[in-house]
Amino acid sequence: MSTRFKICRLLAIVLPVLFLFTQVQADDSDSQEPLRLALVVGNGSYTHVAPLDNPVNDAELMAASLEDVGFEVMLVTDATRDTLIKAISDFGRRLREADDDATGLFYYAGHGVQSFGANFLLPVDINLMDAADLSLVGVPAQALLRQMFSANNKTNIVILDACRDNPFVSIPDLNENGLAEMKAPRGTFLAYSTGPGEVALDGSEDNSPFTGSLARRMSTPGVPIEALFKNVRRDVLDATNGIQTPWDTSSMTVNFQFVPAVMPSPAEIQERQLWETVKLSKDPIQVMLYLRANPESRFSGDARKLLQDLVSAEVKETVSTDVAPTPAKEPVSVDPSDAERDLIEEARRAGTEDAYKIYLDAFPDGHFAELARLELQTIQQNEPRTDPISEPPVAVAVEPKPSTQDGAGALPNVVAFNKPLGAGGPELATRSISDLISASPQFPPIEGLPEAAWKDKTCASCHQWEQANLCTQAKTYVDDKTRALSKDHPFGGVFKQLLQVWAEGGCQ
Repeated sequence: MSTRFKICRLLAIVLPVLFLFTQVQADDSDSQEPLRLALVVGNGSYTHVAPLDNPVNDAELMAASLEDVGFEVMLVTDATRDTLIKAISDFGRRLREADDDATGLFYYAGHGVQSFGANFLLPVDINLMDAADLSLVGVPAQALLRQMFSANNKTNIVILDACRDNPFVSIPDLNENGLAEMKAPRGTFLAYSTGPGEVALDGSEDNSPFTGSLARRMSTPGVPIEALFKNVRRDVLDATNGIQTPWDTSSMTVNFQFVPAVMPSPAEIQERQLWETVKLSKDPIQVMLYLRANPESRFSGDARKLLQDLVSAEVKETVSTDVAPTPAKEPVSVDPSDAERDLIEEARRAGTEDAYKIYLDAFPDGHFAELARLELQTIQQNEPRTDPISEPPVAVAVEPKPSTQDGAGALPNVVAFNKPLGAGGPELATRSISDLISASPQFPPIEGLPEAAWKDKTCASCHQWEQANLCTQAKTYVDDKTRALSKDHPFGGVFKQLLQVWAEGGCQ
C-alpha cells in the first residue's frame, strides 16, 4: 500500500470527525446565553475625607444580587485611584470583546461630587486641596460611560449611589451638592439614588435605602427595568419620609428585565384549562373524578375545598327544601332530611367503608348516594380519598338550569330495562339500559379529562350499577331535588330523562 494511499485513507477518517467536533463546538457556542457583566465598586474607608459606613456593604449586597440574576461580577471595594481606573479599563475591554447583545452594568457606592457640570467618583486615597485638581485625583464618570459606549453593545446600565454628602464643601468652586445630570448614551439606563443636586442618605442600617430596595426587588420575574426603578423610588420615598427621591433617565432601545418572566409549559397550561373547566361545572361528581385522576395536581387543594363547599351546599339545600313545619304542640320528631344529613356527615368524618355502607343501607336513593358510592369505591380500591373533611360553610341555593343537550326528541311513554330505549342519538336509541351498564361512555365525564381515565372503561368504574341499584338512582330523577337531572351525562342528557321514565314505570 503506497504512502499516498495511506494518507488519503487517514484523511477520509479524520476529516469527518473534525467536522463533527467543530459542529458540536459551534452548537455549544450558539446555545450560550449572552454575557451579562457587572463592575461593582464600593468605597467607604476614605483616608483624607469623612469615611462612610455602608458603601462596602452595599457593594457586596449588590454583587450577590447581580450574581443571583445571572451577571458575572467584578467586585472592587475601597479602591484607590489607580485601582479604580484599572478596573474600569478592564471592564470596558471585556465588554468590547463580547458580542453586541451583551449587557454591561456599573454600580458605584461611595463619595461623588460635581464640578462645572461634570461628575467625579472619588477613590479612597483622594487628597484634594483645590477644585482645579479634581480631574487629576478623581475619576470622571464620563470616562466610565465612554468605556461602556465604546463596546457598541445594545444594553448598558449605570447605577450611582454616590451622593452621600459633599466632603469638599469648604473648597471654593466645590460647594454644590449631589451629582449633575448626565446624558445617557444610546442604549444606556442611568439610575441615581437621588435627584440631580440632591444628597442621598448613607442609611442607618447596614445598607442605604436605595441599594437595599434595589437588591430586594431585582429578582422579581417579569418586571421591566423602568418599572423596577419606579418601585424602588416609592420604597425610598417611604423609607426617608419623602426626603430622598431616586431619579433615572434612559436611552435604551431594547426591553430589559433582570429576571425574565417565567412562561408556563404546554402541560401546565393544559392542566390549568382542565381545572378551570371542572371548577366552572360546580358539579361535585366532576370535581371528585378530577381529584381521582389528578391526585397530585397543583390545584388539588382548591379542588378539595370546592368539593367540600359543593357537598355542604347540597346538604344545606336538602335541609331547606325538605323540612316541613311541625304542628304546634306536637312532639318534635327527627326529620328524615336531618337524619340523612347527619349520617352522610358522619360517614365523611369517619372515612371508613362501614360508615358509607351504613349511609347507603339507610338511604339507597338518597341525595348523596352517588357521592357515597364513589367514595366507597375509592376506599375499597385503596386509593387516596378525595372527599375533604371540614365544617361545611353556609351556601346559597342555586336555581336549576335546563338541559342544553340536543337530540332528545320525543320521549317514549314506557322504557323497559332490556328493550331499546328508542330516543336520543343512534348510539343510545338502539341500545337498552342493560346494554349501557357494561358500555363505555361516549363522552368524557369531565371535559378535558385524559382518555386513560375514562376511555374504554365501563360505567361500573364509577358506579355499582345493576338493575336494582340503577332503579334506586333513577328514582332520584322522578323527584329531582338535587338538580342532577339538569346536569350533562357521558351518554348524553337524554339518558337521565329516559331513566326517569323507566323509574316512573316501576323499573320494569
